[in-house]
Amino acid sequence: MIEEAAVVVEAGDGYAWVETRRRSACGACSASDGCGTATLAKVWGDRRVRVRALSTLPLHPGDAVIVGLAEGALLRGSLLVYLLPIVLLLAGALLGQAAFAGAGEEPVILSGAVGLGLGFLAARVVSRRLRSDTRFQPMVMRRLDAVPMPATLLSSR
Repeated sequence: MIEEAAVVVEAGDGYAWVETRRRSACGACSASDGCGTATLAKVWGDRRVRVRALSTLPLHPGDAVIVGLAEGALLRGSLLVYLLPIVLLLAGALLGQAAFAGAGEEPVILSGAVGLGLGFLAARVVSRRLRSDTRFQPMVMRRLDAVPMPATLLSSR
């Protein structure tokens, strides 16, 4: 289970809208000073992302929670969004090369672009079907209890 801290923005019956901070892992890398990706992460800064998560807990706006997503759901979603369009791009280009042999590169490029477009369309259709499947939705795992701040004593010295 992949977990992330979040803040409840809105709570409903069986769900909660939570807000997380999009962070880059580049801050912990030892090569972040000379890395272009780390520079872009610093420029874009921390952005907030609002997500609908399933919840069985009684939550209120402002509550700090831990939101979890199954690793398999993340892997399947990544394969759907990234791998499927690339595979269909290559299949379209290979099909175009076989069908239009000797016609130049333009039909191959066009058939590859059509395959890529079909890959994006297929990913969109499948993701809309899976939208209501609870296996692919984030869940509120637990509420974070507020940690009391230690009281400091002022001395009269």
